[in-house]
Amino acid sequence: MNQNSKKKLTEVFASIKTEADKRFKEIKGDDDQNILIGMATCGLASGAIEVKAAFEEAIAERKINAHIMPVGCLGHCYAEPLVLIEKPGFPPILYHNVTPGKARLLVKAFLEEGDPVFEHILGSMEENDIIPSVMEFQRFNQEKRIVMANSGLIDPEDIYHYIAKGGYSALVKALTLEPEKIINEIQESGLRGRGGAGFLTGKKWQLTRDVNEKDKFVICNADEGDPGAYMDRTLLESNPHQIIEGMAINAYAIGAEKAITYIRAEYPLAVKVTKKAIEQAKEIGLLGKGILGTDFNLDIVIFQGSGAFVCGEETALIQSIQGERGMPQPRPPYPSQRGLFGKPTIINNVKTFGSIPPILKKGAQWFRGVGTEKSPGTAIFSVVGNIVHAGLVEIPMGISLRSLIFDICGGIPEQKKFKAVQIGGPSGGCLPEHFLDTPIDFDSLTLAGAMMGSGGIVVMDEDTCMVDVARYFLDFTQKESCGKCTFCRIGTKHLLDILERIITGKGKEGDIELLERLSIDIKEGSLCGLGKTAPNPVLTTIRYFRDEYEAHIREKRCPAMMCRALTAYYIDLDRCARGCDACVGSCPTEAIFTTRDRKKGIDQTLCVKCGECMTSCPVEYDAVIKVSPPELAPKIERPEEG
Repeated sequence: MNQNSKKKLTEVFASIKTEADKRFKEIKGDDDQNILIGMATCGLASGAIEVKAAFEEAIAERKINAHIMPVGCLGHCYAEPLVLIEKPGFPPILYHNVTPGKARLLVKAFLEEGDPVFEHILGSMEENDIIPSVMEFQRFNQEKRIVMANSGLIDPEDIYHYIAKGGYSALVKALTLEPEKIINEIQESGLRGRGGAGFLTGKKWQLTRDVNEKDKFVICNADEGDPGAYMDRTLLESNPHQIIEGMAINAYAIGAEKAITYIRAEYPLAVKVTKKAIEQAKEIGLLGKGILGTDFNLDIVIFQGSGAFVCGEETALIQSIQGERGMPQPRPPYPSQRGLFGKPTIINNVKTFGSIPPILKKGAQWFRGVGTEKSPGTAIFSVVGNIVHAGLVEIPMGISLRSLIFDICGGIPEQKKFKAVQIGGPSGGCLPEHFLDTPIDFDSLTLAGAMMGSGGIVVMDEDTCMVDVARYFLDFTQKESCGKCTFCRIGTKHLLDILERIITGKGKEGDIELLERLSIDIKEGSLCGLGKTAPNPVLTTIRYFRDEYEAHIREKRCPAMMCRALTAYYIDLDRCARGCDACVGSCPTEAIFTTRDRKKGIDQTLCVKCGECMTSCPVEYDAVIKVSPPELAPKIERPEEG
């Protein structure tokens, strides 16, 4: 690009940036009061729509000058609905679990009268404490937000908010560079694919650029289907333009003019927000023909996947877009050389594309300064399960599992003991306590028997049965198998049958060894990543929790007392209060009866082991006992009627 073209490009974007700054300042001026309400899926599910309506009514009623801005997710999903209030003279203050009633209180007490209402601020507040700003919370202090830098702080449905925060400046810079220089920068950054495989992004781009084909494609893979995973969905709901900008830079670098964002249809809000973002980018010349006055053209369309987990695999995803059944194909050739409709195709994850603009703006060496040597940058995780502060976090690669679980996410609730963490999605591994100091990066997790995966983490406490955990994840992958490979289609069914036999007390000697042999055969005989990794939960739970398998098989006992067939409830007559009928009313099968001395007993033939009796028993009595194996429950005869 010559100097005149560069000058024209920068002038065109400068006018767009000026308009963005003007509009953003109108909403968020230095002297304005602003109410930012988290309205990603997690916020909406918790009542954010009603909270927004309450704020609107209250400020109108009290004639208060304040702007209400719907934003995305800040990551504190456990505390939704979240509201961030900016008021002159105060730091930005974050309020948690806001209800319509709290919304009206905040308008009156804080916006009108200047009382921050300390008891509703997220985080602990002690007398004489300085009010904490949002970014002073321990969680944010230990995070390193690159892809999520603007999540929860801008309106995802207003392109000017993103531009005012520096958005699309990386694309402008890219259009002034030779494509090879862009690819070199990505290669030097060491960015690895955030979809789970960890392949070097720059290398993949180079392979595609080197193919001598006129038509090439870029695909953003947002087909996450792991249980408990919602990183890609949240990023698209919170800041879709950063993903679009990354895709545009990629398309320019490899010589593509067509791009597709593949989003599963179960993500309607992500589809809606991304669609609007694409339309807005077209309207101001950041997508379409002659982008920013250059000769670069790019059209992005949305393709909605039908929810098949296997379509997260790139060749199955391509089959799906082509209108065929989503089934993985043999590789090579790889999609980077022969992909969609036989043309060279780049397929990267949402988080990968979201990392591109910051790298191009700040440089490869800056990115390498975060994370580890072999896994530079950050990782985004959705942390769920038995955890105090469930939600979304972005951390530097190399931080330990212990720091993530205990320091950032608050540890295990109810002072229970940590038992295991399942990382890498349904095909990941379950790691016990002695792996808590394992660094979170591609290579360290693989050595431990797990995998980075797309970013789902499930934390488990002492009450978790690891045999049942393996069964749960295998049940998921077995149902999601496309059926193409015999080893995957039939082998996973055999694994599941054995596990179900074990948790129902019908396991037999040799089952553990059979599970191990089958798992190895399935891993070696399957075509795609689903089959090759499906046995991981089985293998890691056997490796690290073999004693639990042996207890189920040899003693017909579940150490965690979670497998219903291997547990029983009974009422301790010494603790039971005469005449208290709390447990009777809670039993759905009328299994609880009254003894001759007016205490309670449980008819084991009717009990479905739902645990409602234990929940309803007054804490001062604590008379309901759970045991395993069931034979430990004392037999109490039901009195004959009459």
